[in-house]
Amino acid sequence: MADRFPSPFDIPTPAGAEGWRDFYTYSSLFSEGRRGYEESMFWFQDGVHWPEVLMPWDATLFEYAIASLSQYNTRHLQVPPANGIDWRILNGYCYLSPVAADPATIESRVANFMDRAGFYFMNWNDLYDKWMIKIRDLVKELEAIDFSPLPDIEDADAVVKSGAGVGSGWAIQDNYHRLVSLSLKLWQYHFEFLNLGYAAYLDFFGFCKQVWPSIPDLAIAKMVAGVEVDLFRPDDELKRLARMAHESGVGDAFATGDVDATCQILKGTEAGQAWIASFQESAEPWFNFSSGSGFYHSDKIWIENVSIPFDFIANYIGKLQEGEDLARPVDAIRAERDRIVNEYVELLSSDEERETFQGKLGLARVVFPYVENHNFYVEHWSHSVIWRKMRQLGELFVKEGFWSDANDIFFLRRTEVEDALFDYYASWATPGQAAGPTHWPQEIERRRGIISALKSVKPTPALGVPPEVVTEPFTIMLWGITNDSINTWLGGGASEDGSLRGMSASPGVVEGIARVIFSADDISQIQQGEILVAPLTAPSWAPIFGKIQATVTDTGGMMSHAAIVCREYGLPAVTGTGFATSTITTGQRIRVDGSNGVVTIL
Repeated sequence: MADRFPSPFDIPTPAGAEGWRDFYTYSSLFSEGRRGYEESMFWFQDGVHWPEVLMPWDATLFEYAIASLSQYNTRHLQVPPANGIDWRILNGYCYLSPVAADPATIESRVANFMDRAGFYFMNWNDLYDKWMIKIRDLVKELEAIDFSPLPDIEDADAVVKSGAGVGSGWAIQDNYHRLVSLSLKLWQYHFEFLNLGYAAYLDFFGFCKQVWPSIPDLAIAKMVAGVEVDLFRPDDELKRLARMAHESGVGDAFATGDVDATCQILKGTEAGQAWIASFQESAEPWFNFSSGSGFYHSDKIWIENVSIPFDFIANYIGKLQEGEDLARPVDAIRAERDRIVNEYVELLSSDEERETFQGKLGLARVVFPYVENHNFYVEHWSHSVIWRKMRQLGELFVKEGFWSDANDIFFLRRTEVEDALFDYYASWATPGQAAGPTHWPQEIERRRGIISALKSVKPTPALGVPPEVVTEPFTIMLWGITNDSINTWLGGGASEDGSLRGMSASPGVVEGIARVIFSADDISQIQQGEILVAPLTAPSWAPIFGKIQATVTDTGGMMSHAAIVCREYGLPAVTGTGFATSTITTGQRIRVDGSNGVVTIL
């Protein structure tokens, strides 16, 4: 077994992908000038959020996300042991490296953190209410951005006689600047609460480990289970709509398997018309839900691909017709949660310890909903609006002959879009011939070929020097990076007995037939009673949890979305196996032991 991962400088460029470095900001690339530092670090590929090759413009949100995360750790809150997370892009894939704080600064950082974080914890509900207003206002600002074509002549009253002093050419460029600026602002909002949410949970986690050294991580996680979060609201709306269709007698309309045909049937009855109106009410905002992580413009959004929610609703209607209960087992999860809490509290030796435990548990439960809720409001709702606005701009360029498809705009870096806009503006202002129609078509085709070549090669899971002991809590709990997982990667996969080990993400033991899928496009293949095996799961996959027995993923830790969702739906799960999708094949019978983090091919 190797004792270290390859140097990032030793990873070859895939054949046909020469020139890929031009797609990304220079500071996001491994560079000779930083080689000593970069080779001394441990980098892991973030398959939880960015499992696929990043398109040039999509990399904008990757850079904004990680920079904002780091900013809050270092400059806002001064989280005592942790600075930011460094990032790089290699062959189109995203790599992260947690940066520890200088031990000499930790004492001074503690005072700052306690003051700043303490203020948020003491005023959490009030500040969170204000956050909800801010995030919804930001979505409204994004929605208001418009990329209409420049007019043949400016409006006399609105532009000239009003004394505005600026015209449509300035406005369209300003709108793009606002879109980019609001995208960064969005990610500033994202981490206003998220790092604190994790910090409160980790403080609770650390206390539990201190007073009960042998307590399983899963037992601690179950103590905060059974909470109501907005991330489950889209699935709840699907179930509500299914019940409405079933109870009002229009459920059979969904047997067509075709959205247009179903809607034609529904429009023919008063009950069907009422159902359509109710669907439209749910769609905004709850179906601004991405089929993937939300970080790729290519992820399908429910509200733009209505067949996705319709298929889920049809499946739920079928279950109702068979007499099944669609409700999540919330009562059972809460009963188990309370049983675990009570049993461990009885082991505490003093009233002081019990009071401290209840205080930390209470705070963890108060802040925990945000750990999941932000995902809907930022990665799904806000990002879906950003992708729509970028496509509107891309369509404008299609009409001007810059390229042939609205999505081609994502082959450009964010600064290149600004350059193309100026080209369009200048040719309108002159008027003259824009350079874009002769520059971009062949360049986009070249880039399309490079992206295809990058996608043909799987990323190396990690780079550089593994730490002697993984102690950074976010790395363990969100990404599932532990010494065991590192050793598995170094060893190349499964253990000698053929089993895979990962995180004990959600309890229970089941046996069943594996269904290996690699994207949301494969979801329709899943059959009742199968075990889902995937690189990762997205929150929008929740409707299939009524079909499957368990979940196994390549990536993710105890607090990844896959782990949290599985616990809330009462499904066994093992996350962060590293090699599940490359080891297990569809049709194999497997055993998933979510209580001990073991997957066995039977």
